Amino acid sequence: MKPIILAALIAVFPLAARAEGPVTHFPASPPVGLGPMPGGPPYSAAVMVGDTLYIAGTTDGAGAGAGRPAADATAAAIIVLDNVKATVEKAGLTMDDLVWVQIFASNLGDYGAFNAVYRGYFKGPLPARAFIGAGSLLGGAHFEVMGIAVRRK
Repeated sequence: MKPIILAALIAVFPLAARAEGPVTHFPASPPVGLGPMPGGPPYSAAVMVGDTLYIAGTTDGAGAGAGRPAADATAAAIIVLDNVKATVEKAGLTMDDLVWVQIFASNLGDYGAFNAVYRGYFKGPLPARAFIGAGSLLGGAHFEVMGIAVRRK
């Protein structure tokens, strides 16, 4: 059974299966409004393996300040994308180094508002992307974004 699981992971995450080089973990900040977490959050904000950065999901609730998500989809998109940008920049990359992005939305009706903000974070070609309706998100967030960035040689 374990070889089947390993084969499935390699098929789903081909970049991780071929990644070479040093591994660097970027610690996550505790999500706002969820209270103290002994030992910190149970994940890294991102992990750099060689030239590939794997970015964990971040929400608009993580930067909203008062422990609440933003009041509207436009403000939420700015917060969540600023969080992603800060994580990417900590690793020495830019938003244009993103090659794959996955967006989870609590309301698919926020698609247009998200896109209006999203385009402004890129100068070059846009990364491959999915926009997925997810129902409720942690902390009542509007969006959760995760992705993969690759350092250009």
